[in-house]
Amino acid sequence: MSTYETPEWHPAFEEYCEAIWELAEDDISVIQARIAERLEVSRPAVSEMIRRLDGEGLVDADGSKIALTSDGKKLAERVVRRHRLAERFLTDILGLSWAEAHQEAGKWEHVISDNVEAAIDRHLGSPTTCPHGNPIPGSDYDAPNTIPLAGVVVGDEFTVSRIPEELEFTPGLLEFLEDAALLPGTSGSVKASSPDGTTTIEIDGNAIGIGAFASERILVRAR
Repeated sequence: MSTYETPEWHPAFEEYCEAIWELAEDDISVIQARIAERLEVSRPAVSEMIRRLDGEGLVDADGSKIALTSDGKKLAERVVRRHRLAERFLTDILGLSWAEAHQEAGKWEHVISDNVEAAIDRHLGSPTTCPHGNPIPGSDYDAPNTIPLAGVVVGDEFTVSRIPEELEFTPGLLEFLEDAALLPGTSGSVKASSPDGTTTIEIDGNAIGIGAFASERILVRAR
């Protein structure tokens, strides 16, 4: 049996592999500083864990660059899949908010069995994305053509496609986006772009200012 099929990986190993996978997914440099920021741990703690993951054959650490091995990637994708399926279940079936679902799914991802994962997937109709539009590994996800919200020309319309994982870890941002109805599938238009990078959009007649950090990362389909 290969290592990624072993059911008893320590949750910390799973969390690190998941963080590395998601940083790479968002095209963020996978270095110890970024992992420390994502997991809110110290740099020495990251250094020690990377050494352990390297010893277990889950990562390759070449200088400052860190990459998942084949087994590490398979472990990460299993955890990410369970996290995003759990988010779908918690929002679609149980009615939790985005932020609540994100927090709870962080616990569920470590305890969901193969059978429960398959049952959740069947019950939800095999979704291809989490509630924020991020692809579920192992699904039939077909990536649409998208651009950052900040790249939409003033006056043009757009449809929200994806809220990248990086924004899910920004305190208060998920609550703000959900309250503003800036959800995957929602359409709006860009009304203004400020020198400080703020993009003013209109959704359902409501004007909303989106700061540069978020508007440069939220992915939309321009119309």
